[in-house]
Amino acid sequence: MSQTIFITGSSTGLGRATALLFAAKGWKVIATMRQPDKETELAQHPGIICLPLDVTNREQIATAARDGIAAAGPGGIDVLFNNAGYGLAGPFEGATDDQLTRQIDTNLLGVLRTTQAFLPHFREKRSGLILTTTSIGGLVAFPFNSVYHATKWALEGWSESLAFELSAFNVRVKTVSPGGIRTDFTGRSLVLTTHDAYAADMASTMRAFTDPARTAHASSPEQIAEVVYEAATDGKDQVRYLAGADAKAAYAQRLAVGDETFRRAISQQFLGR
Repeated sequence: MSQTIFITGSSTGLGRATALLFAAKGWKVIATMRQPDKETELAQHPGIICLPLDVTNREQIATAARDGIAAAGPGGIDVLFNNAGYGLAGPFEGATDDQLTRQIDTNLLGVLRTTQAFLPHFREKRSGLILTTTSIGGLVAFPFNSVYHATKWALEGWSESLAFELSAFNVRVKTVSPGGIRTDFTGRSLVLTTHDAYAADMASTMRAFTDPARTAHASSPEQIAEVVYEAATDGKDQVRYLAGADAKAAYAQRLAVGDETFRRAISQQFLGR
């Protein structure tokens, strides 16, 4: 019997690459996105079922979970992959309340609510995996990403704690923490705040982020999808999976030199002070 993965945020980037990889490995894939009627490639794949899901819509979360479990067949859902999310960058002082609310609703509450919708299913079948895309930005911090970091650091702590309480039901909880991914994240999936008082530092930070020497180490969505597959299939009692050479290097450096030395190095690199 083939296994089934339910993926949020499948329309582009890592979500799409993961859907195609798991389908190629013989899994049944429930690929969700806000506008599945606009999807062509995934919808034509015999192993992929596309369903509508906006993770900020609580009613749609419940419907997608119910429909996804039904579509999975007798074995049910084996892996929930919480992948939907986007970046909010720029001066915190310039963030509107709507920007704050949407970022937290999507990146944090969307994951929590979607996971809650599947917990009865996993608990009753006494197996399953809850896998969440966090970020190297859930383990280290950079300038002008404070609200994004707030959501990703929260997901790391939530996942580590949740792993304890679900272990009694043989349900595992894991995170995949990518570094840079060569996708349209900085276009379609990035929202910017503005405030004139921070213009110089913001410009310096953007130059550092877009420096070719830095972006050259970014991974393809397909490379990160391989780490997702590893986390889903290796059977290890391991919560955190760093994905990408840049993410591994950054976190190793932070652990090696300590939090404060690492923070000062980031300040010098991005702000020049």
